[in-house]
Amino acid sequence: MKKLLSAVIGLALISSAALTAAPKTEGNIKKIRPKQTVTLDIYSQLANYSGIQTGWFADLMLEKFNVKINIIPETGGAYQTRMEAGNLGDIVVWGDNTDKYASACKKGLLLDWEADKLLDNYGPYMKANMKLALQKNKFMDSPDKKMHGFGHGVSTSAKDIQQFFYTWDLRFDLYEKIGKPEVKTLEDLVDVLAKMKEICPKDDNGNPTYGVSLFNDWDGNMVMYVKSLATAYYGYDEFDFGLYDPDTGKFYDCLDPDGPYLRCLKFINKLNQKGLVDPDSVTQKYDGMSEDYQNGSAFWNIFNWMASGTYNSDEHVKAGKAMYPVCPKDAHTIVYGQSVYGGNRLWTIGSKTAYPELCMAIINWFSTPEGFMTTQYGPKGVTWTIKGGKSYLTEFGKKAMADQNNTIMPAPYKGTFHDGAFQINNITWCADAYNPLTTNETYNRVFWESEQTPAQSDIEQKWRDWSKASSPDLYLQKTTYRIAPGSLYTGAGTPDDLTMKWNQVAECIKNETWKAIYAKTDAEYDSIVKKMIADAKSYGYEDCCAHTRKQAEKRAAAEKQARATK
Repeated sequence: MKKLLSAVIGLALISSAALTAAPKTEGNIKKIRPKQTVTLDIYSQLANYSGIQTGWFADLMLEKFNVKINIIPETGGAYQTRMEAGNLGDIVVWGDNTDKYASACKKGLLLDWEADKLLDNYGPYMKANMKLALQKNKFMDSPDKKMHGFGHGVSTSAKDIQQFFYTWDLRFDLYEKIGKPEVKTLEDLVDVLAKMKEICPKDDNGNPTYGVSLFNDWDGNMVMYVKSLATAYYGYDEFDFGLYDPDTGKFYDCLDPDGPYLRCLKFINKLNQKGLVDPDSVTQKYDGMSEDYQNGSAFWNIFNWMASGTYNSDEHVKAGKAMYPVCPKDAHTIVYGQSVYGGNRLWTIGSKTAYPELCMAIINWFSTPEGFMTTQYGPKGVTWTIKGGKSYLTEFGKKAMADQNNTIMPAPYKGTFHDGAFQINNITWCADAYNPLTTNETYNRVFWESEQTPAQSDIEQKWRDWSKASSPDLYLQKTTYRIAPGSLYTGAGTPDDLTMKWNQVAECIKNETWKAIYAKTDAEYDSIVKKMIADAKSYGYEDCCAHTRKQAEKRAAAEKQARATK
């Protein structure tokens, strides 16, 4: 393992000069467009959508590739069913690069991108501009040492950080009305949200309001929102059954009575005891939660996509309502470093596809500057354009980004912008990577020169005056935060001898966590947590954590080397 790690790091050092240069052009890709319309199955473990892609993106795929895409999410045991059938799909998107991915490699269910010059002929942009990410997949991710794809969020620079993902968005108009009380700790938010509900008991549709609305789609080894809150507050990254401190390399298991997971669980239960957690949270999916924020049903959320993409519509902003970051004083929000090796959410192609060239050409287009911009912002010339080396949203694009759910697309497209949104739910480039079609601008519109404008509303100006910053990122850069660097660390996944224990522990923690969230009293909460700890340990929790502690040592070593190469 050490020899392999040194070899790939050596490759990174040799190639470092190329990383800072702008990516090359698309290259001479062989044109491929079948005469008859083809439907491709895209099995995406990250998708929140099931069925045929619709709307403007579907129209673009039909026009460019004569393709319809059928998205198959990871629900109802899809992975196991498809593995047993020996056919994962045409394009396969992985939620991580660990045991399930490794199993597919070993069973020959993923295409070798280097076979028959497939990458050379139909993926030239990827080959020219994602060399380290591709090599990392071949030598680090894939147990058969074949190149099956690359990980998400590839960067053009190893030195830069990404945009803040956890932004602590709060209904700032309500925060103002209650006198903008100082939020020193996480627990201070309980009273803040309770006071907000007092002055705003109903949402846009006359339904009850809450402090927070949750959902269960993204639960993994733990309940997603609880562990994400711990990540946002402590700056520790999710790591198997706990959290990992990128500064020290220490692993905090989630059932430590004094640890970050249980502190955040207790906080959410406190919210619930005050009637501040949407009671539908345990049963609703992502779309239900998103609708809550769109309607103003909840006041607080930690993710950067919630305010700008859901609540801060033109209608709300014109009415003086908006969500903006209000970070607790003692939080150490995590921010992720960019990685030239890509992340753990992999783009691959199923070995049983009848259309390997077409699949490769499509992923290659997703990886070109125009293709990536399209997946993020919509059709070129309709929602965005590039002039004089600078990126711009069109007037229609600004409207679409502000209110995706209600902005009707112009002809020849049909439906709203949201109806046609890219549903595979993975990225090729890091949003903060540099776009070679521009002069020193990234793909992230938050930082485009054209987007750096005076406050567009009174409520935004009030937040700027309060935060003494002109954007959420500039505000958060002034707070205390931790950086989790991009590195060559690849998770080991679940060892075969731990699989049964691991699954039992995960189900126990998820089920009991939700019960604890909805506990009506402190005594009931303590009883549920005590039972969760005892049951998880009886299923083999300590064995699982022992495995993860060894992985934490490997991750810390890889991150130490990554820091040294910058």
